[in-house]
Amino acid sequence: MNNLLLLVNVWAFAVEWVQGDRLGEFVWRNAFVPARFFHPGLYEGWTFLAGVGTIFTAMFLHGGLMHLAGNMLYLWIFGDNVEDALGHGRYLVFYLGSGAGATLAHAWISSASEVPSLGASGAIAGVLGAYFVLFPRARVVTVLPLFICFPLIEVPAGLYLLGWFLLQFWMGSAAVVAGSQAATEGGVAWWAHIGGFVTGLLLLFWLRPARRPAPRYSIR
Repeated sequence: MNNLLLLVNVWAFAVEWVQGDRLGEFVWRNAFVPARFFHPGLYEGWTFLAGVGTIFTAMFLHGGLMHLAGNMLYLWIFGDNVEDALGHGRYLVFYLGSGAGATLAHAWISSASEVPSLGASGAIAGVLGAYFVLFPRARVVTVLPLFICFPLIEVPAGLYLLGWFLLQFWMGSAAVVAGSQAATEGGVAWWAHIGGFVTGLLLLFWLRPARRPAPRYSIR
């Protein structure tokens, strides 16, 4: 299922790629727009049900090749272990539910925003939340930036993911305090990441993993 999700994300990006001059219209129609979700009557030809649909279509779209590559790297590294724990069907429910929770968290913080939101990072944040609980002692290889050199170091996955979540929370909170109604300054929906991570934690306990396998070696 994780491999299938990777392929669907790549396929959806290919569909975006061939839109040409129609890309802006395609993104507006399929990405999630908070203001349009809460006030569909203000947008001609739009309905609440169409807005609900964009919660799911938006999580398979991306804003560029690097956006896609970064998200797919995280999904490839962490997703298979979470799928092993949940089972194939429950993993799909978990992934889509995490993405929906991420989108709704973003919508709650930025309800007046007309900026289209898209990307798999909210759903993948849910995967990271589940990994944080299931495999906190797994070793992750990551880059340590030290100005002129960038050595690779091993850190526990729990520590790495806790640091990742705290960074999202800090940046998201700073954006809200600064008065960013969408909390997306710089193009990052910080609260989607936060909402996805928290939703992943909740869904993990609700879905109750069928088994808890030893994680494969993770590398970033």
